[in-house]
Amino acid sequence: MDIRPTFAAPDDDPHIWLEDITGARAVAWADAESAKTLAAFDSTAFRADCETLAALLDRPGKLPNVARRGEHLYNFWADAANPRGLWRRTSLASFRTDTPDWETVLDLDALAKAEGEDWTWAGGRTRPGAHDRAIVSLSRGGSDASVLREFDMHTKAFVTDGFTLPEAKGSATWWDHDTLILSSAFGGDVTASGYARTVRVWHRGEDPAAAKVIFETEKDNMMAAAGVDRTAAVATVWFYDKPRFFDTRMWVGDLSGPKHVLDVPTHATASAHGDWLLVKPRKPWTVGDKTYAPDQLLGVSLAAYLAGERRFATLYTPGDRRALEGWFWNGDTLVLSILDEMKPRFDAYVPSASGWSKGALPSLPTQGVVNIGRIDIEDQEGDGTLLMTSEDPLTPPTLSVIETGQAPQILKQSSRAFDASGLVSTQHEAISVDGERIPYTQVGPANNTGNAPVLMNGYGGFRVSLTPSYTGAAIGKLWLERGGTFVQTNIRGGGEFGTRWH
Repeated sequence: MDIRPTFAAPDDDPHIWLEDITGARAVAWADAESAKTLAAFDSTAFRADCETLAALLDRPGKLPNVARRGEHLYNFWADAANPRGLWRRTSLASFRTDTPDWETVLDLDALAKAEGEDWTWAGGRTRPGAHDRAIVSLSRGGSDASVLREFDMHTKAFVTDGFTLPEAKGSATWWDHDTLILSSAFGGDVTASGYARTVRVWHRGEDPAAAKVIFETEKDNMMAAAGVDRTAAVATVWFYDKPRFFDTRMWVGDLSGPKHVLDVPTHATASAHGDWLLVKPRKPWTVGDKTYAPDQLLGVSLAAYLAGERRFATLYTPGDRRALEGWFWNGDTLVLSILDEMKPRFDAYVPSASGWSKGALPSLPTQGVVNIGRIDIEDQEGDGTLLMTSEDPLTPPTLSVIETGQAPQILKQSSRAFDASGLVSTQHEAISVDGERIPYTQVGPANNTGNAPVLMNGYGGFRVSLTPSYTGAAIGKLWLERGGTFVQTNIRGGGEFGTRWH
């Protein structure tokens, strides 16, 4: 029996016309409300603050985030001269210098002007291995829906008669030079949530509407999707059916469709790499005579699991104030990213037929915010090199490279957005009415007497963790420099302490 609640939009909603976000009435209403706000707050000081903030956001010393595709590092960069942005590339050797030699691949400002479109960047996915072609996603005005167009990375031009898909929510994944796996809400392939309902195999030169459907979900579900795993001996296709936001059903198969269902609860997060399957349940999960707790990370051979094996290696067990933020594979090493009492920690494991052994990682910072990941965009490519970003509320982001067996080496650091002289960052806890300890980070004058004006921000939802990252241009320049104090709270509903906290 399906006991899920059903929801319908009220047929007497007096504001339903606002759903037409580009309609004349909705746009006129938004313009009128914006005019009221500007009339209330506009002043010489306000305009000066806007100019200051714009200059800081466009400063040349910002940290350029990069990822490697083949032999190049790619970056998307926007500033005052290029407000829509440049997709550009350079070599790792050049990026190590103070003035990298950037080659522009796609100028979005020039493209928007030439085509008379309000294009914004929604990403580019290059063909794995060769990285000679890309499926570029272009959004009109920042919409969730985007147009997909094939792009030649050598000629730096869109491919005439190449893969092209009209505006819709969804994505396309490369299978080979002439084949895409398409999960898109175009042409009526849409769920009630507005996302893709089908997965299709789209061959070069074929009308996408005629492309073969190899997987689909019910219209009332949230979405269907698919991805390609090239880390195994034979490339496989993973199919995903999401009934709801936090629930997923998974199948493994090939271009003909799903072959084997992955027998895990819909509330679990699961991923495969080579022959290794990882499962993290969100609720207690009983398998045979053993019950696994929420947020435990379990590892097993994928082939053995599909054949009926249910004995897992437990790789991570949550604590009351500890959460597994995520994981990634670096070659044959699994790296776990953990928040322990709001402090960053990383564990590594190497699997084999005889079990999982603890791996080695270089000495990493244990304060502030630390993120590490592969330098290479594709799981199966690369030489084991990692990138690390580190920051705290008063220290701008630093990008470091970690080569195999080496300590982190600094590549770049973002220029400061504000003067942090005389400021301190401290971490505290407030005790809620039910005794729960609620963490918060306070940034302000070192001699704070408690009389400074306070700006407090909090968010608790979607398992998102708020970490003590760099305070940034707006709050730093326009608030902290003027004597204010900033407080960021980690309220329940986020992901800071795992499912219990969410």
